[in-house]
Amino acid sequence: MHNYWVVEVKTKRSIGERRALRNGLLFASPWLIGLTVFGLYPILSSLYYSLCQYDGIRSPHWVGLRNYHKMFFEDELFFKALYNTLYMVCLGVPLSILCGLSVALLLNQKVKGIALYRTIYYLPSVVPVVASSILWLWLLNPDIGLVNIGLQHLGVKNPPAWLGDPVWSKPALLLMGLWGVGGGMVIYLAALQNVSETLYEAAALDGAGSTLRFRHVTLPMITPVILFNLITSLIGTFQYFTEAYVMTSGGPQDSTTFYALRLFNAAFQDFHLGYASAMAWVLFVLTLACALIVFKSSLRWVYYEGELK
Repeated sequence: MHNYWVVEVKTKRSIGERRALRNGLLFASPWLIGLTVFGLYPILSSLYYSLCQYDGIRSPHWVGLRNYHKMFFEDELFFKALYNTLYMVCLGVPLSILCGLSVALLLNQKVKGIALYRTIYYLPSVVPVVASSILWLWLLNPDIGLVNIGLQHLGVKNPPAWLGDPVWSKPALLLMGLWGVGGGMVIYLAALQNVSETLYEAAALDGAGSTLRFRHVTLPMITPVILFNLITSLIGTFQYFTEAYVMTSGGPQDSTTFYALRLFNAAFQDFHLGYASAMAWVLFVLTLACALIVFKSSLRWVYYEGELK
C-alpha cells in the first residue's frame, strides 16, 4: 500500500512537471521562435554562405574555403580595413575608458550644480550617431569648421584637413568618439558612488593621501565596471561602421575603410554575400578571441567585493 502511494505521488508530480514545462514553453515560444528565425537561422546560414559563391539572387554555389583564401591572400583592402579597425581598437578603447573615468571622477565631487554638469556631459551620448556625424562633419570642415577656427585663434597657422587628410582622418574620428564618452561616464559614476566611505576613512587613518586612496581603494573597487566597459567598447569598436559610412564612405585613400564598412560594401555594393559572410565569421572569431583574452587577464586585476584572495 505504501509503495502504491509513492508511485501515485510520483506520477502526479511528473504530470504536474510536464504541464509546467509545457506551459513554460508555450509562454516562451514567441521568444524561442524569434531567436530561431532571426538569430539561429541567420547565423547558420551565414556559416554555409561563407563556403559558397553567393550574390543574393542566384542559388549559392559551393566553393569550400575559397572565400577565406581570397580574403587572406588576394584582397589587399581586407588587411587595410583590418589595420584601420585595430587602430581604433588599440587607441579608441583605452582613450574612451580613460576619458570616461576621468570625467566621472570630476563629476563625483560634491559641488553646487553638479547635476547640471552631469546632464551636460551625458547628453552627447544620447544623440543619434547619424546626427552627431553630420554635426562633426561641419565642426571638422577644414575651411569653416569651428575646430580649425579655434586652432587658428590659438596660433596654429596650418590646422589639419581632418577628414580630408589620410593622416588625420582616424584621429578625427577618435576626437569625435571622445565627445560621446557620457554613456561610459554614467556607469563609472554609479560605480564610484557605490564605493563605501568606510574604506576611504580607514585608508585616511593609515595616512593615505588622495592619490593612494584612488590607487588602492577606488580603482580596485570599480574594476568590475572597468571590465564591463572594456568588453562592450571592444565589441563595439570592432564593429565601427556608422560614423565612417556617413562621414567619409571609407576615404580618403581608404584610410577610414574599417572592417565592418568593407564587409558592408562587399555584401551590398559588390553583392559578394558569400565573401561578406566569410568576413563576418573572421570578425566574430577575432572579437571572441580578444574578449576571451581580456576575461582571462581579468582574473589578475579585477576585484569582486567579498571574494577571498
